[in-house]
Amino acid sequence: MRGSVGDLRNHPLREKARSIAKKAIDKKSTYGPDVDLSKYLPNLSPSSNIDFDNPNLKQKLLRVGVDVEESRKTGGYYQVDSKVLEYYSKIPGIEIISLEEAIEEFGDLLEKYYWRAVPVDKDKYTAVAELYGKGGYVIIAKRGSKIPQPISTCLLVYSNNVLQAPHNIVVVEDGAELHIVTGCTVMREVSALHAGVSEFYVGKKAKLTFTMIHGWSMMQHVRPRTGVIVDEGGEFISHYITMAPSRTLQTMPVVRLVGDDAKAHLSSVVVGGKNALLDVGGMVELWGAGTSGEIISRVLGKDRSINIARARLEGVGEKTRGHIECMGLLLSGDAVIKTVPELEARTSETSLTHEASIGKIAEDEILYLVARGFNRDEATSMIVRGFLNIRVEGLPRELQKAIEYTINLVSRGL
Repeated sequence: MRGSVGDLRNHPLREKARSIAKKAIDKKSTYGPDVDLSKYLPNLSPSSNIDFDNPNLKQKLLRVGVDVEESRKTGGYYQVDSKVLEYYSKIPGIEIISLEEAIEEFGDLLEKYYWRAVPVDKDKYTAVAELYGKGGYVIIAKRGSKIPQPISTCLLVYSNNVLQAPHNIVVVEDGAELHIVTGCTVMREVSALHAGVSEFYVGKKAKLTFTMIHGWSMMQHVRPRTGVIVDEGGEFISHYITMAPSRTLQTMPVVRLVGDDAKAHLSSVVVGGKNALLDVGGMVELWGAGTSGEIISRVLGKDRSINIARARLEGVGEKTRGHIECMGLLLSGDAVIKTVPELEARTSETSLTHEASIGKIAEDEILYLVARGFNRDEATSMIVRGFLNIRVEGLPRELQKAIEYTINLVSRGL
């Protein structure tokens, strides 16, 4: 990790963004319940040192896909509350630095990426990230670099009534390939607002795979804000998994395929329990000719949870195509699942489709497995595991293992 840098809030790049953000600090989000920001301001710093060699912490991070030992061999970023603990890269072709360091080092050169994929005035959560947020990383995969090992990033919440609002920027230059696994979790039961902002820029014939695994508690409100811009022939693959739900969650990543023949695949696995209110979606804008997008979601409704799965495709360019698949499985008569697929065609040369279904586990499926020696709980777990598992061809083995490990934990915890 490089030396720390000073507060750069007066840098011209930030001053411009802050002036816009101030006008949106009370702007409610289009979706999801509103959160009173006053409880979480100002930021709190961690009240305890964090030992990443602690076996209990290592196990907690492994549950959200972060292997501390593996990340030390390649590269990673770790943040607790608003404090950046460490960041490093041991792989040629990969630059990992803090946002503050990037602003100091690159200055105005960062302007073409700073709040370009996500508007700073999108809503009160993007505004608060700029005005009060601290931390965040900048990861750059250099032109032509092929990085098979996943880069790990980790965001931990420790303090009570804390705002954690990092701003992350990932740039995958032309012809490069990068895989990132992000794990977000709490170290103890505390109230918190997580409002992280992530901007992704995928160059020509480049590829970015981003896997985010959340393991929150019922005392958190979570409002990630994500924007993606993909150039000609580029590809963006995203996997989002909630292993343990927060009290409320609302996220709606927006992917813009601006270059011809660009591709996007968004998948989400949402497990709602207790009285959580989870509103998870994704949007792909098909601007370039020959672009394609796919949005797949699996929603599991337990207890008294309310679960909303949104998906939106906009066909703008010529010979574009897209598909939405929303599947819900109810495990409780008190839970609610709602799917909201949207298709918008602005040209006759686009093909957009969707399918959605919600139901419960069929009794004959359980009886079939019970007849073969499994007890009822084991049978239910197996069925749920199969329902949640989403496979995507071409994923690195480490990424697929992290996803399968998390899904197994979820299914065993039913």
